[in-house]
Amino acid sequence: MTMADKTKREPVPRGLARTGPVILSYGFRPFFLGAGIWSATAMALWIIEVSFGIGLGGSLGGSAWHAHEMLFGYSSAALAGFLLTAIPNWTGRLPVSGKPLLGLVSLWAAGRLVLLWPALVGELTAVAIDAAFLPVLFLICAREIVAGRKWKDLKVLAALLALASANGYFHYANFVLGDVALPSRLAVGAYMMLIMIIGGRILPSFTGNWLKKRGVAHLPSPYGRFDTAALLVALVALLAWTMSPDHALTGVACLAAAGLHGIRLLRWRGWTTAPESLVLILHLAYGFVVLSFAALAAAAFGQLEPVAALHVATAGSIGAMTLAVMTRATRGHTGLELRASGLTRLSYAAVLVAGAIRPLTAVLPEVRVEIIELAGAAWILAFTLYVVEYGPVLLRKRKDLLAPRGSL
Repeated sequence: MTMADKTKREPVPRGLARTGPVILSYGFRPFFLGAGIWSATAMALWIIEVSFGIGLGGSLGGSAWHAHEMLFGYSSAALAGFLLTAIPNWTGRLPVSGKPLLGLVSLWAAGRLVLLWPALVGELTAVAIDAAFLPVLFLICAREIVAGRKWKDLKVLAALLALASANGYFHYANFVLGDVALPSRLAVGAYMMLIMIIGGRILPSFTGNWLKKRGVAHLPSPYGRFDTAALLVALVALLAWTMSPDHALTGVACLAAAGLHGIRLLRWRGWTTAPESLVLILHLAYGFVVLSFAALAAAAFGQLEPVAALHVATAGSIGAMTLAVMTRATRGHTGLELRASGLTRLSYAAVLVAGAIRPLTAVLPEVRVEIIELAGAAWILAFTLYVVEYGPVLLRKRKDLLAPRGSL
């Protein structure tokens, strides 16, 4: 065996920063913990704002603050935790840890604090602090992917760049144009593409590994031309929705994307994973992608309120998938058994309930506040359970320094 072959086959070491706090030993630890805490906290603050009006976000405005913190606050932390953990697996390079990781986490946390009350540091300073995080994350990920020569993963960078651009434009649109709908759609579209790209990698892999252990011969379909076609149609649909959400052609494109990704999901044979929630939740979360495209099509044809369709994608697709990935990766990279616990299953149920009932404000406007409160409570429960169960795990040393196969 040559040295090159040996290097390729050896797993990437974990927990490389051994002299500092354990939580800074790997990217998923601080960012998943931060995402869980902030997701629950930001939602609680939003419910208080809706119910009592506390001037949340200062000059940013309560609604804009809520949209921003869901799209660029908690979601960006969950994405950072995933990318800083997955990219070393893809490239074979060492992960970001220790002081550089602390600096990145601090930048993200600073953005959350200054946007709560921008007047404390000045609006421009608050915006500059918040807007810096995603470009820095992009540069770190780009360096690793390029250095590792993983050219096929450049599409992940494209989505990350779109998110960084959307965040910057969000602030401009809010303060200058007074309307954040376009940058919000751009951000949702970027997250949807990431879910479809990354989901196309992990869902068939995790499902196949689980089925192989049980001696099942009929495995999920591997990536092929059909998947590429489905992703291209989805990209066209999301671009059309971003630029012209109420155009008939947007509706047609979204319907086509819903059909193709519905078939794609069926090809992964998710129903066979019903006995294991840790795998099944990935398929259910991807099911919200299909529902999202159907909802966006209905909105384009004037059959559904646009805000309701948007929340199918955000509370449904993004919320369920981020929690699914956070729990799976946390268990896989901290030496826990790859099997959902009772608390984990409860958190899955809660986030699915939140995604299912939040769009109902369009159908039942007379109880809009009550629906928001109920959906928000389910959301808070889901991510609080994650923090309660996995917070201590993320903070303590793991026994195994090597990541098990199939953990990401």
